[in-house]
Formats: sequence, structure tokens, C-alpha cells
Amino acid sequence: MAIDLRDPGASYVSFWRERHMCTLTTHRPDGSPHVVPVGVTYDPDGGARGVARVITNKHSRKVANVLAAGSDGARVAVCQVAAGRWATLEGLAVVRTEPDVVADAVARYAERYGRTPAPNPDRVVIEITLTRAMGRA
Repeated sequence: MAIDLRDPGASYVSFWRERHMCTLTTHRPDGSPHVVPVGVTYDPDGGARGVARVITNKHSRKVANVLAAGSDGARVAVCQVAAGRWATLEGLAVVRTEPDVVADAVARYAERYGRTPAPNPDRVVIEITLTRAMGRA
């Protein structure tokens, strides 16, 4: 079911605030999908259609996949499932390294997941400018 990113609805936004593990799908240089478990935060008010964020290590395969797509960004998807509810966010991802952006993403992660990750000097943010949403929340 398609979700309007400009007005995703309270139940959809609420579902993205619950504590759930998610998956991030990027594409390897050969085009095959790379799907990994991650924590995701969703900011429906970020930008024109919202932003999703994943904190990770700059040496990860997912970061390499996003960087390989070039400066325009990589097409990615994040998804979460809980019983009969599910939600997917799609968009263009870029890697952000600015300390204030990383700190903001860590704070959002801590709020959603109820724990602050240990400090990591290699931490970066995969920031996804959203283009599509689907789900049944």
C-alpha cells in the first residue's frame, strides 16, 4: 500500500518510532542486492518528503555501496516488519561525515532504540532523502 510522504499518517509515523530492527538494501557494484540488518530513524519532517538515517562504520560494505553510486546518491530501501505490520522507505542515500550530522543521527538512534551507541571515531551516517513509502501499519 502506497503511503503519501507529505502526509504519512499517525500510525505509520508511530510504527517508525517503535523499537524494531530493520533492513537496509543497497546494491553492490555488480548490481546484486546487499541486505543487512540495521537500526533506522525516520524523520517525516526532514526535507520535502522526509529523511531516514542509518548510523554505521565508514569501512562497511553498505557505505562502500552507497559511495560507489557517486555524488547523486544510491537508490536504497529500508524496511521493518512486526507481525502483520510492515513499512518500507525508499530514496537516494548519501554518506554524511560532518560531526554535527553524526551526533544528531546518534541522538535520534538513542531516542528510538533506548540506548546510546558507544563512541566510534569511524561512525558515519547513511542519509536517505525519501522518494517513496509503502506499508501497512
